[in-house]
Amino acid sequence: MRFRFMLQLTLAMVMSAAGMGARAAAAQQRTTSDASPAQRLEVMRSRLETMRRSLNSAIAALNAQDAAKSKEEKVSADDPRTRLRGLEREADALYSEVNELRNKQERAERYDQTALDRLETAIADLDARVQAVLRATAGERRVADATASSTPAPKKKKSGFFGRLFGRGGDDKYSELIGAVAPGRDRQIFEEASKAARKGNYDEARLLYQVIITTYPDSPYLPLAKLAIADTFYLEGTTSALIQAAAAYQDWLTFFPTDPLADDVLLKIAETEMRQMGLADRDVSHARKAEQRLKALLQQFPQTNLRPEVEQRLREVQDNLALHNLQVANFYFDRYTQGKASNPKGAQSRLREIVEKYPNFSRMDEVLYKLAVTYVQEEEPDEAAKFFQQLVRNYPNSEYVEKAREQLEAIGAAVPAPDPTRVNYQPPPRPSLATRLFREVIGSVPVTVNKDGVLISRDKEKEDLLDVALRNGGQLPSTVDTPTAPVIRRAPARPIEPVPTPQGDTRRRPATRPAPTGPPAGVNPNLPQGAPSNPVAQPPKP
Repeated sequence: MRFRFMLQLTLAMVMSAAGMGARAAAAQQRTTSDASPAQRLEVMRSRLETMRRSLNSAIAALNAQDAAKSKEEKVSADDPRTRLRGLEREADALYSEVNELRNKQERAERYDQTALDRLETAIADLDARVQAVLRATAGERRVADATASSTPAPKKKKSGFFGRLFGRGGDDKYSELIGAVAPGRDRQIFEEASKAARKGNYDEARLLYQVIITTYPDSPYLPLAKLAIADTFYLEGTTSALIQAAAAYQDWLTFFPTDPLADDVLLKIAETEMRQMGLADRDVSHARKAEQRLKALLQQFPQTNLRPEVEQRLREVQDNLALHNLQVANFYFDRYTQGKASNPKGAQSRLREIVEKYPNFSRMDEVLYKLAVTYVQEEEPDEAAKFFQQLVRNYPNSEYVEKAREQLEAIGAAVPAPDPTRVNYQPPPRPSLATRLFREVIGSVPVTVNKDGVLISRDKEKEDLLDVALRNGGQLPSTVDTPTAPVIRRAPARPIEPVPTPQGDTRRRPATRPAPTGPPAGVNPNLPQGAPSNPVAQPPKP
């Protein structure tokens, strides 16, 4: 009976891990599917290279047992090397397909666009199987390391760094760290990976972090290693790296949704989109995604200490979106004034959207004036007067104020006095011609984004969370920022009493703080007992 119970428990854990891995792969596939074909191919190529390096390193760790086997001995299908080599062949085949599509893309040749979706699905499935096999063969690699340590190995000629990573020998510290599985080795690998990341050797750092994930599943450094991999992509900063950073951060949130750093990670996902934002007259899909992420962060963590930063970034993103709508409105209004459109409704709808959705737009005075003019053209003086009066009252120093007063007098409406709190308000200065030309050349807008990762800082002299984690054995102290539990907005299944929640900001609380009286983090009190709960809240549907 005990054996049967342990077997059932093991199967349940394996199925649970497989389900989480599938959800993470699906989230990463959704993230990459929104990119351009060239970016998607670059992301797939990078993921396959990481898988191939991990498989080669694992196979090299098992090569120590080859001498103990005779050449005539048959190797079973369950042999760890056989499984790893089979996955390696699959990765090589997919890598060849990706390179073939990349070559067609560079030569501007036609190809089936559905092949991208098929390859992304195949790579996500292969990645899940590779991670499962690497975890399953960790024990065999440990036995292989013990066998190798008992037999003196011949001294090999040193090879290049990538040769060592691919398991081609070399009596250096990396081959020993990757090939040997021993207690305390995870900390050494984490330290070496962190050194490589600080030096800008991101490929090297990601490989070493991946060794911790695949070889030491019970290591306290595993969550930090997964997060550090995302940070290395974020620090790298290229377009394809930012796409992979967003996917890696989302993957980390899938496995650790109630971690103390969850709000920081959500902010980083938004910042990956902000760093890819283009000018307002170009594609604004990245700005829309950043806005969604920032709003979700404020909704899930209403008491976060990051609120001032999130609100600042939200204003910048919404300013870009509002400017896009204003330029579209100007286009429609020009068509109306040129006689190409019968009415200014197209411009009017865009301007009203700005007033309703983006009240903090830096050029709101211009929007109010042009919106009022459209109502004048539509012979709706009451609506026009409302927006003219709002302009005179809230933007007394605007260049459109005198025109608005003249229009109010012509309509016969009252001219309001300026709001005393807005007398000293000055509209933001418009960028100069040189600034506008420079932005047109680089194709991006200046945004307030922290280019440091969650754990890793770009400043080598600055102490970051990576140093804190190393000092505390892979754990962050209780004084580190800790957000409140995510807010779950879902209708209750049955009438229940409200659960008391702690007042004030609980992010920086001392270790001696008494335990809260509310439910555990990530548990929805509104759900019946035993029902699944999604700890990552989504914005409520309208």
